Amino acid sequence: MTDAPAKAKALYDARRSKVPIPPFTDAEPALDMADGYAIQQELVSLLLADGDRVIGHKVGLTSKPMQELIGVDSPDYGPVLASALYLDGDTIPRAEFIAPRIEAEIVFVLGERLRGPCVTVTAARAAIAGAVAGVEIVDSRIVDWRIRLADTIADLASQGAVAVSSKIVPLDGFDARFLGVTLTRNGEVVDTGAGAAALGDPVAVVAWLANVLCEQGIALEPGQLIMTGGLHAAVEMNEGDVFRAEFDRLGPITVCVGRTSA
Repeated sequence: MTDAPAKAKALYDARRSKVPIPPFTDAEPALDMADGYAIQQELVSLLLADGDRVIGHKVGLTSKPMQELIGVDSPDYGPVLASALYLDGDTIPRAEFIAPRIEAEIVFVLGERLRGPCVTVTAARAAIAGAVAGVEIVDSRIVDWRIRLADTIADLASQGAVAVSSKIVPLDGFDARFLGVTLTRNGEVVDTGAGAAALGDPVAVVAWLANVLCEQGIALEPGQLIMTGGLHAAVEMNEGDVFRAEFDRLGPITVCVGRTSA
């Protein structure tokens, strides 16, 4: 790979200008997962230098259809940044994104430190304080979403923002695999999903992440948000839309799409 810092700077500039860039893999088709994470690390350093901070992690490509679309057989990951966090009822500014799409996700809040290797689903479940209703806004700084694996990984796993509810529901007494969700746009149902779409079990996503990040010397920390992947196809979002994701047990979360943050 040529010049990871320069590629990271190109993504950094695209995030601010809202002008997408060509896929890196157009010029360098051999770029792989490791190259993508090398670029991602450089990009995160630039964002943290601006005063942002990591408040959790997202895991993407957790469903079979998405893996088949990108041509991979495992998920990817990226950081959740404080600047990208919204709450239930917030207005999310459309102008802050390039080509945003929204998807409902089960988001876990960690209660205990979790570090691989060899983290099991049982251990991951024990470390989780509870689940919250969430939606992720995915966005791509790559033109027309023409992404391959290295491109999306480099671009913080195509993350734009996340919104979460304030109600933390302990996992005692239910199985996250069977949590259903219905997503509506302006009162009309646009898609449905269930927890099992996320790697077969959203808790298994947490275990997978802890084991993978261990290779980088990173642990999952108490209080961090862990986004476990979309439970349905991502839906285009436009100014004026009102989205509501209603989850079994976790309750609803609503976000509005505005023009600007003002």
